[in-house]
Order: sequence, then structure tokens, then C-alpha cells
Amino acid sequence: QVQLVESGGDSVQAGGSLRLSCTASGFRFRSQCVGWFRQAPGKQREGVVGFNTGGGSTYYADSVKGRFTISHDATKNQLFLQMNSLKPEDTAMYYCAAERTSPACATAFLDRAFRYWGQGTPVTVSS
Repeated sequence: QVQLVESGGDSVQAGGSLRLSCTASGFRFRSQCVGWFRQAPGKQREGVVGFNTGGGSTYYADSVKGRFTISHDATKNQLFLQMNSLKPEDTAMYYCAAERTSPACATAFLDRAFRYWGQGTPVTVSS
């Protein structure tokens, strides 16, 4: 059984930083299309960043470019999302996702087409 568990969400002030983690069980992140998504209250879930852990392009939402960074630790089988210069509009529930269900990682990120999702970790940024 595949399980993705996010952690690291917290309440911070604008300008602060957080590092989110996603730990997988029953699944290896190696050479997989993975992503971080977020959903604010009353809004659709949106892609934050996606990439293939085996190499290739990284896809960032315009709103987070230059502030957020995705990374992967193959030894620990974890994904990370480093979030810097946080803004109130970054407030949302953050989810990790893995194993694309569309032909390409780019389209999986755009279409939110992933087989496995975590339960989310909340991030609140106050002004």
C-alpha cells in the first residue's frame, strides 16, 4: 500500500521560510514524476512545482519562481519543498503527489494527473 505523508507545515510571518517534507512508504521516488500542489480555502488545487527525480525539467508555478525549490533525497526516499520569502497568498494546504497518470511529467503537473497523493500539511502566512 502506497502512502505519502507530508510534514513541516506551520504558521509563519510574511518573509519567513518553511521546509516541507514528503515521506513515501510502499513507493520509491527514484526516477518518478513528482510534484507539490496547494489548495487555499475556496480555491482549486494548483500546481506549485513538479519534476522528474531522475532528471529533466522542473516546472514551477509563476507565483513561486525564485522563492520555492523542490528537492529529493533518494536515500531517505523523501521529497522536500523549500519555501522562502513567504507571502500571505502562499497560505494553503500543501500536498505532495507521485506517479503521473498522463504521458508526460509536464502535462501531469498541469492537469494534476497523479496516482498517489498525501493528506496535506497546512501552511499559514500572516502579514
